[in-house]
Amino acid sequence: MKICVHGIGYIGLATAALFANNGHDVVGYDPDESLVEDLRAGEPLTTEDDLREYVLDALDAGFEPSNEVVEADCHIICVPTPYEEESKRADLAYVEMAGRTVAEHLREGDMVILESTVPPGTTEEVLAPILAASELTPGEDFSLSHCPETVLPGNITHELVHNDRIIGGIDERSTDETIALYEPLVEGTIHRAPDATTAEFVKLSQNAYRDVNIAFANELARVAGDYGIRSRDAIELANVHPRVDILNPGPGVGGHCLPIDPWFLGQFSDSLDLIASARRVNDGMVDFVVELLEDGLGALDGASVAVLGIAYKGNVDDARHSPGLRLVERLAASNAEETSTAAADGGRATGEAMDIRVHDPHVESEAIDLFDLETALAGADAAVVSAGHDAFRDIDPVEAAELMDGNVVLDGFSLLDGDAWRDAGFEYIEI
Repeated sequence: MKICVHGIGYIGLATAALFANNGHDVVGYDPDESLVEDLRAGEPLTTEDDLREYVLDALDAGFEPSNEVVEADCHIICVPTPYEEESKRADLAYVEMAGRTVAEHLREGDMVILESTVPPGTTEEVLAPILAASELTPGEDFSLSHCPETVLPGNITHELVHNDRIIGGIDERSTDETIALYEPLVEGTIHRAPDATTAEFVKLSQNAYRDVNIAFANELARVAGDYGIRSRDAIELANVHPRVDILNPGPGVGGHCLPIDPWFLGQFSDSLDLIASARRVNDGMVDFVVELLEDGLGALDGASVAVLGIAYKGNVDDARHSPGLRLVERLAASNAEETSTAAADGGRATGEAMDIRVHDPHVESEAIDLFDLETALAGADAAVVSAGHDAFRDIDPVEAAELMDGNVVLDGFSLLDGDAWRDAGFEYIEI
């Protein structure tokens, strides 16, 4: 088939490569000229070696990145759905724009598939009316379905093929045609949803489920602290029950899914309660980390803090909505508040600003200064492990003690050997 993938960012690029590597004639459309030029030059924007090779294979197989939309047998929409922080709603502008673009090239008998993560009802209530501007009727003249992706950064090429798929069309024929397209490519099971809205709902429910369960673990950690017990010991013992499986606590959740998708469930509903509470618990963990840090140091004024990790999960380079990044922002905000207080007191400083140094072995960032590990720890009063990178397990506590001025280490993931750090003279604090 001739396939046009709209949006060749992280997910769209992998999706385009999947179809190209399986014999389809694929054009990947993106308005970003530099992105397209880099791809044409064989330089995909990814640090994942497997994905890079997969995309290069697709380019060799004829995958064509382009700044132009083409007529195609199938249009797959993989555009972003940004999150509006204040309203807790999805910004569907990119989906709407892609829909208008597809409508200009739509022909009778074509397929349109929305892969972007969207609020329930988007395919039928938002996208379908836009596509109908083509003077073709959705479900009659062309098929329209939702087929959400569920890949995990760092393992995208494997999960793209091996994960189960949920597919729901606006009618039975749309579902049948979409299943027929994906079935030869996917080794996981393809599940038929009753309709597109159910398929949208399922993707969001999966991520909301994970967010709620992590929030339960995080709340247990905070409660355990009030009783002076180690939350992870209690959770491990609780999990010996055959019907209990509590997750591990941490400094919060990040990425583009867990902090955002649960809110999308409430875009056209007023019934979020437990889910909204879980969001507040997980977002509030950064304040809990600051409280633990302040308790360990006695005060934050003038402290030098090494923040270890701003990726949202271990061993990846994605820092979107990460707990570590929120911690840096929270500490920086404390500095700003201190400055504001000083100004309100007629310029008399009421405390010293913190020195915040960030180290992450996986992330590259132009927005935040990053330091090597030795520089980040040198002279620090405290170190906070805020990403679950395996590399942090290898930090030698004796060497860290020689570099640091203080003796506080706060481990958000229980990665470190607590006994070894205590033996090296540290006050070891874990969530």
